[in-house]
Amino acid sequence: MKETMAMRAPLLERLEELLDRGGTKKDVALLAVSAVALGFSFFAPETLPFNPAWIAIVLCGAPIILGAVIGLVTEFDIKADVLVSLALIAAVAIGEDFAAGEVALIMQLGALLEDLTVAKARAGIERLGHLSPPPARIVRDGVETVVAAEDVQVGDVLRVLPGETVAVDGTVLEGRTSIDESVMTGESLPVDKAPGDEVKSGTVNQFGAFDMRAQRVGEDSSLARMIELVQSADAGKAKIVRLADRWATWIVVIALTAAAGTWLVTGEIIRAVTILVVFCPCALVLATPTAIMAAIGNVTKLGVLVREGDALERLAKVRKVAFDKTGTLTYGRPEVVAVGTIEGSKVDEEQLYSLVASAESMSEHPLGKAVVRGWEQRAAAAPGEAATAEASAAADAASAAPALARPSSFDMVPGGGVRASVAGGDVAAGNREMLAELGVDGADALQAAALPFAEQGCTVVLAALDGQAAGFIALADTVRPTAEAAVRGIRTLGVEPVLLTGDHAQAARHIAAQAGIVEVEADCLPQNKLAAVERLEREGAPVCMVGDGINDAPALKRASVGIAMGGAGSDIAVDAADIALVRDDIAALPHLLAISQRMMTTIKLNMGFSLGLNFVAIALAMTGILNPVVGALVHNAGSVIVIVNSALLLKWKHRGGSEASGDASPASAPGAATALRDLEPDAEAA
Repeated sequence: MKETMAMRAPLLERLEELLDRGGTKKDVALLAVSAVALGFSFFAPETLPFNPAWIAIVLCGAPIILGAVIGLVTEFDIKADVLVSLALIAAVAIGEDFAAGEVALIMQLGALLEDLTVAKARAGIERLGHLSPPPARIVRDGVETVVAAEDVQVGDVLRVLPGETVAVDGTVLEGRTSIDESVMTGESLPVDKAPGDEVKSGTVNQFGAFDMRAQRVGEDSSLARMIELVQSADAGKAKIVRLADRWATWIVVIALTAAAGTWLVTGEIIRAVTILVVFCPCALVLATPTAIMAAIGNVTKLGVLVREGDALERLAKVRKVAFDKTGTLTYGRPEVVAVGTIEGSKVDEEQLYSLVASAESMSEHPLGKAVVRGWEQRAAAAPGEAATAEASAAADAASAAPALARPSSFDMVPGGGVRASVAGGDVAAGNREMLAELGVDGADALQAAALPFAEQGCTVVLAALDGQAAGFIALADTVRPTAEAAVRGIRTLGVEPVLLTGDHAQAARHIAAQAGIVEVEADCLPQNKLAAVERLEREGAPVCMVGDGINDAPALKRASVGIAMGGAGSDIAVDAADIALVRDDIAALPHLLAISQRMMTTIKLNMGFSLGLNFVAIALAMTGILNPVVGALVHNAGSVIVIVNSALLLKWKHRGGSEASGDASPASAPGAATALRDLEPDAEAA
């Protein structure tokens, strides 16, 4: 017996390969030929050598029968195609060729629609391979040796040059620098590193070279563990089984019982065949894919790309939406929100801003670039764009501001800040440690003045002129204008928002308050976000994760539904997600959630109608009122009604949600508009 089954397996595999050849183009061509053949069959004279319906039976019906046989033999899998196969064979046996061809055509049409919906190609997570760290520089006796990252041993001393990726986890031994840790935390701002600080694999050295001692290497490194998280997270995600397949076994049993009982009682085989024909779940098969395709078409117009066919089914069950912060709720780039001076400063806010921007004009640090960008936006702002008379006057002054002076000398202090000579004066801009090392007078008072902004999650650049503390510039990531409305719209649908961020607690709470989110989890590494999603899922709250960075990929993969920012988000995040927001605007989320719920309502209505129609048709078939041809037409009319009902989703709008709108750029919204107001010395909001 075992040998026989072993011999059958290769044969069945070859049959499956044969059925799959040609793909969608082949299926469309066969459907088109079959439809034309059925048209000829309906009007064809009896003098033809054969009924054209046989073309549809062979082209559309044969694959159904073969698929049913393969499923039964290999897995004893009873699906809707088993009943369809029985109906086809029975109809042909009694000479009802047109009815057989018609049923086969409709079923293959439903299968094609389902393939177009459910079998959307997934890019996968192959790009994770590109995250592999480059060769490492091992330093032994003052000599550098380049080796593969997997050859690094615990305790080795490595040298990392500016712009290079850290190969393994370790501790800084010598040197100061700034590290881009966005691959791990998702936060856009680099983190200053000094001797004794930890660095992680996959992060990028921004400025100065440094030496480090390897501590976790190979599969134990942070990058390797995150890749493993992404690859394994999908295993825990529940897969949606098509409702029609869930009920298929019962449908087959009921249909066979009804057909056999009618034949035994009446002795008329044609009534039994009619029951099998009208009970074919054509409308049931079409109920789900047509509604999903219509819903996908609806959200596509709003810049939403659905990459997984069943994503909207899962989205309808979501009860929690977990947001990443940086790049999702916010723009993911720092903007100047306030400029202040301290008592005794020789310059005002305007002059301080100009001098610091000039000093930072030669810096490659993101904070320095943000300061320069903010100044340029103010200088270029048109007076007519201001919303108030006060802001208009400020814009007039800004537009008349002189161009930035070019520093006569420039020195970048890794992990500290910058020093420059501007207009004959010595400008120092950086953190408290750098000012202390320079012996700046009044550094403590300056730190105290900037403290309220630091407590609100701002990054503060302290400035000194000619060795005297002068003032500060506060920078912060800014909330997208559509974030608050999107969160409010989500909550009206009975879904609770959650913030999961790698940023520190103060900044997280500040952004959450602006967006209207109460539940916040800060300082989250990729494994923390994954654990949070798993915990919420275990508590009975299916989660939709919305993120943009590589660090979000494990959570995006594990959540019931993952939504990635398609434009600004990383390729890894988009690959791990089920849905991508092409416009990088979360304003479409309320509509997306609402239409997923509406879609499930439509699917249930479709299925209820199709089942009800089938049972009525069965009753009519039992009494002999319906023959196979008329029965096929009746239940196929039900299929048309199902398609029309699903098509209504194409133009459906969520009345209670916000419309997706083009998101304002960070250059125009937070930087130029709000910075003018925030330049007041008594500003308290960051």
